[in-house]
Amino acid sequence: MTEPFTPEPFPDDDDFLGQPEAGEVISVTLGPDAALRLDKALSAAVPEEAALSRSRLARLIEEGAVSRAGQVVTDQKAKTAPGEVWQIRIGPAQAVETLAEAIPLSVIWEDADLIVIDKPAGMVVHPAPGSPSGTLVNALLHHCGDSISGIGGERRPGIVHRIDKETSGLIVAAKSDRAHHGLAAQFEAHTVTRHYLALCNGVPEGSDPRLRGTRGISFEPGGVIRIATNLARHRTDRQKQAVTWPPEGRHAVTRTRVVEGFAGQAALIDCWLETGRTHQIRVHLAWAGHGLIGDPTYGGRRKLSGKLLGEAAQEAADFPRQALHAASLGFTHPVTGERLEFRSELPGDMNALLAALRAAG
Repeated sequence: MTEPFTPEPFPDDDDFLGQPEAGEVISVTLGPDAALRLDKALSAAVPEEAALSRSRLARLIEEGAVSRAGQVVTDQKAKTAPGEVWQIRIGPAQAVETLAEAIPLSVIWEDADLIVIDKPAGMVVHPAPGSPSGTLVNALLHHCGDSISGIGGERRPGIVHRIDKETSGLIVAAKSDRAHHGLAAQFEAHTVTRHYLALCNGVPEGSDPRLRGTRGISFEPGGVIRIATNLARHRTDRQKQAVTWPPEGRHAVTRTRVVEGFAGQAALIDCWLETGRTHQIRVHLAWAGHGLIGDPTYGGRRKLSGKLLGEAAQEAADFPRQALHAASLGFTHPVTGERLEFRSELPGDMNALLAALRAAG
């Protein structure tokens, strides 16, 4: 990563929205409180379902795709007035600079509109500073080729949610604008089901008075622990997220239950998301005092007892990543309307650690 580096906002899972079809013309009428400059006025007035970000609107203005009464306007700062009607033309998909790379993928499902991948740990989802290649997007560009019809004006896969580099498991991407918009709407409405399997330090139990006294934690039937806080960028370490409280940050809810415990030292847990914030499960479990095994950022200094778990304790200490796997994913197909449910088995590294814990505890 180049220096100096100014962090970009974290890409929250549920922030990715669909885009209008290429070639479509959108008509926008400015409201009575419209801003006086074009880019701001359009950003506020464009229909939510069009999902045009301000940066994309600025690009469309510069490209000559925005007009008023038949006259093209290319100045983002052009003066506007309430009641004006503007047209925005969505151009054909263009090739993106991100290079296609022949990276093997584990494809769980694919059709003309979407693709579901079982992502390995160690793969970044989207190119970013420090990881411009070797990402899932690079791999999808090669795998899908011309079957990608274009997302948001560019010939690229539509990433509607992300999982961390060192988290393994299921992720869905759109191959068409109609699928991208439909999937994004489901993530925004929190109707997508996502369950993660994780190995954590300690065993989260409702009988723990410390856990019961922790702000934001409540208990539901069936041994379910609900963690509800806000999350925001850490005040001193800008590469981390931290628990906050209103009005700071964004609302985040995680539910978890213990699947299997090991000598009171560790647990296999099932976590599911109501919201999809960056690092959400990792931060919430750390807040609850049960950071994930192997998590270098939020896992804390807690170590498993060698006396109770023998060699398994050292295997946990040496685990090279956060022990977190996106094990199931469910959504409604944005084109056919069919309900789809996918499952992914634990990867080899987590299975090996789980076997060691079972043998010891």
